[in-house]
Amino acid sequence: MPPGTDPVKASVARMYDAMLGGDHNFAIDREALAAFTAIDPQVRTLARANRAFLGRAVRFLVESGVRQFIDLGSGIPTQGNVHEVAQAASPGARIVYVDNDPVAVAHSASLLADNPDADIVDGDIRRPADVLASPQVRKLIDFDQPVAVLMITILHFVSPEENPAAIVAAFRDALPDGGWLALTHATNEDRPDTADAVGKLYRSRATSPVTARSHDEILDLFSGFDLVQPGLVHVPVWRPDPGDPIPDNPSEYWVYAGVGRKAP
Repeated sequence: MPPGTDPVKASVARMYDAMLGGDHNFAIDREALAAFTAIDPQVRTLARANRAFLGRAVRFLVESGVRQFIDLGSGIPTQGNVHEVAQAASPGARIVYVDNDPVAVAHSASLLADNPDADIVDGDIRRPADVLASPQVRKLIDFDQPVAVLMITILHFVSPEENPAAIVAAFRDALPDGGWLALTHATNEDRPDTADAVGKLYRSRATSPVTARSHDEILDLFSGFDLVQPGLVHVPVWRPDPGDPIPDNPSEYWVYAGVGRKAP
């Protein structure tokens, strides 16, 4: 285990890696995931849908002229990383990942060692000023040009007391005119019993608790941004690619997704 790893708590980053079929997780993470799966048997399907949204959103942002990305709570590298998607669409696109999980940081640093246009910050999104002042951000991100901030399944790990809206606002204020935000967030509206049980699981067994929020509460996080169509919707129905299966009941995917452009 890298220094700083809590050996008795499951890591949210390593649990997500396990959901996606990755190898960078420990028995304690797989045990917590098994408990999660007992609550919601389709958790792996939900994780894959969330990851697929990330790819679609990055491609959309590249098509919209973005060549710089800050991926907050980026997690452990797995298939379809932001730099892979963005640089395949636009060679030379620059990406800064941010995470505070020691395993995520170590594996990201190894993966990006030979990539001059991507780097990892060992940082916490709860301290936006520190992230924005990091050498990696200062080196790779030009705030006079379009920048997209990605907050993919990270803000539901921020408690109400930690003020997620203020965190989003701090990054929004750093963005240039025409900057972007892509966000996914668990909701407690569609399946409240499931959301409550998952919240209890993460509080007792993981390094970070979960606070699922309502559609309106998640929508409020986009304050200062103009949402692009189709707005804030369940992850599988945000601009699906041709041939993607459309679920009969999207609310079974109890995570909302949206992309917004900073309002002038």
